[in-house]
Amino acid sequence: MAQENISVVLHGQGDLRLETRPVPEPGPEEALLQIHSVGICGTDVHFWQHGSVGDDVLSKPLVLGHEASGRVVKVGSAVKHLKVGDRVAIEPGVPREADEFCKTGRYNLSPTIFSCATPPEDGTLCRYYKHSANFCYKLPDSVTFEEGALIEPLSVGIHACRRAGVTLGSTVLICGAGPIGLLCLLVAKAMGASQILISDLLPERLSVAKDLGADFQLEVKKDAGPQQLAQTVEDMMGDKPHISIECTGAESCIQTAIYATRSGGVVMMVGLGSEMTTVPLINAARREVDIRGVIRFCNTWPTAIAMLASGKLNVKPLVSHRFPLEEAIQAFDLALQGLGVKVMLKCDQNDQKP
Repeated sequence: MAQENISVVLHGQGDLRLETRPVPEPGPEEALLQIHSVGICGTDVHFWQHGSVGDDVLSKPLVLGHEASGRVVKVGSAVKHLKVGDRVAIEPGVPREADEFCKTGRYNLSPTIFSCATPPEDGTLCRYYKHSANFCYKLPDSVTFEEGALIEPLSVGIHACRRAGVTLGSTVLICGAGPIGLLCLLVAKAMGASQILISDLLPERLSVAKDLGADFQLEVKKDAGPQQLAQTVEDMMGDKPHISIECTGAESCIQTAIYATRSGGVVMMVGLGSEMTTVPLINAARREVDIRGVIRFCNTWPTAIAMLASGKLNVKPLVSHRFPLEEAIQAFDLALQGLGVKVMLKCDQNDQKP
């Protein structure tokens, strides 16, 4: 095993560097992974540009990356279900204690949860990374490393659609056709949604959404008001949707989602925006529109792997660009420009395949 552990390290706002760090030694319940594929997330880009995301503030140099897959190269003494050579996808959120949230199956809400690439914890954009073996999931031969890395954002879509109550015959509005919006589209279709309208400012993203199966695509003009857009959604779909999944975090989009949703329906808040947002809350309250939120995911990796292995979900078209780990700075520049959909970094210098 090579001992060069090249890592993508954020030292401060706008200060992203490639460094060589020691190869970590796994603990008794951990696995050491040779990382293969890592997707660049909007959160990674936000940390790079601002040095913080919400309450999470950079306090020391931080290895970025949390959408990852790799190959097991060493296991701790207590690990029984993994062996050297296994191909795995990494769930980046690991509960540290069996608190009330873990006991009720909602470990993502635990206040002490470990999260890759969330200060002060390092992430997966490196050649070698150690992780809790219980949160490394074996990939079937039919699931590629890139699909394994995409399970993290796919899990956001699964968790959001579950909490929103998407089911057979649901009609759904998705605000935002970025990676998360597109994955919510794929999941909602797989869960039985009968009609899906997706909106975005960029026509090229709506074109991808159409190819992925969106029934309606709405190009949003910047001067359009929320109520006007909500009426357009109703006109295009023939009725107000049962569920709106808001993936932008933009105040105007949240307002549109509330106005657009059918009485008795659900607005699912996925996108992260300003802490304080002005919304038509009384409109929602008087129409019994539920406004729900999500934080990351929980209990989704087995579902995602099963759906990918069966061919029921195809996430491969989302990968628009690939870079070797050594070109991480260029990859982040591309991701910042919003070009393409998902930028993937290839961390195994001997295996650059998907």
